[in-house]
Amino acid sequence: MRIDKWLWFARFFKTRSLAAAQVAAGEVTVNEAVAARTSFLVRPGDVVVFPAGKRRRRVTVLALGERRGPAPEAQALYREEEPPPPEDPFAPC
Repeated sequence: MRIDKWLWFARFFKTRSLAAAQVAAGEVTVNEAVAARTSFLVRPGDVVVFPAGKRRRRVTVLALGERRGPAPEAQALYREEEPPPPEDPFAPC
C-alpha cells in the first residue's frame, strides 16, 4: 500500500494530502530509508518514522487496512515503538 494512504488510514494525518506533503518533503522514513515519493510501498513489519508535532513518532506496520475507519480500527494497523533517546551533545565520543 502507498505510504501516504497508509498514514491517512491509520489516522496520523487529517487528510491524505497532508500525509503526501510530509512524504514529499522527505520527512517520512520506512525502515530507515527516506520515502521520497508518495507511491513508496509499505508492508506489515515495516518501521515508519514521521514527525508529529514537536517529536517524531516511530510505529511498526501491523496491517494495511481496507478503509479509513474509526479510531479503534485505525489503532489496530500499527504498534507504537519507543522513540530513540535524544542525542546528548555532551556525551563522550
